[in-house]
Amino acid sequence: MIELNDVRYGYDTTALLSGISLRLAPGSFHFLTGPSGAGKTTLLKLCYLDLAPSHGEVIAFGRPVSELGRDGVAQFRRRVGVVHQDCGFLNHLSLRDNVAMPLAAAGEDPTPRRAELDELLAWVGLGHRADALPPELSGGERQRAALARALILSPDVILADEPTGNVDWEMSLRLLQLLVELNRMGKAVLIATHDLNLIRAAKSQVSARVLRLRQGQLDMAGADL
Repeated sequence: MIELNDVRYGYDTTALLSGISLRLAPGSFHFLTGPSGAGKTTLLKLCYLDLAPSHGEVIAFGRPVSELGRDGVAQFRRRVGVVHQDCGFLNHLSLRDNVAMPLAAAGEDPTPRRAELDELLAWVGLGHRADALPPELSGGERQRAALARALILSPDVILADEPTGNVDWEMSLRLLQLLVELNRMGKAVLIATHDLNLIRAAKSQVSARVLRLRQGQLDMAGADL
């Protein structure tokens, strides 16, 4: 669904990433690891077209990104759900309204989908918090809300940047279980994380591949850590 072919990205003359090739197929589950500053967030941004490579090609659902145009990129982003490290909620809006923001951005009226919104919030364990404001939420609740917001448009691909970075182990496992369930529904999942215990927990449930970023290169670790 998303392919990177010999992609390079850098600042000025310095390459942060080079020779990156990656294919996210339907139903695939990948982890992206590497030390802080290795470029994990940058690679995710290349995958959801927030950044453009300085070399190489990105293929989005079978079409080169260079051929998509503005409308094509907008349609692509409707099919990709992104869970950012910074949840980026608007503090004056309720949790329900924050989760509905991608609908408004896509030109849809969230009102007729109120029942669907509430069902999604219940699925991530936040049905009772639908009217709460973001400052009233715990770290784990915010992370689950960020996942719900990434899913409201029923994406085919889910990209999660350190989704368990600010929560305890019990909550990490709960978030992981949600992502595993989505993967079993045929979604492609890519999680950037430094938590090897999380990876081991996932590999007991799904066939997950581990990708490592080191010195700007992407290593495919295959089935083993």
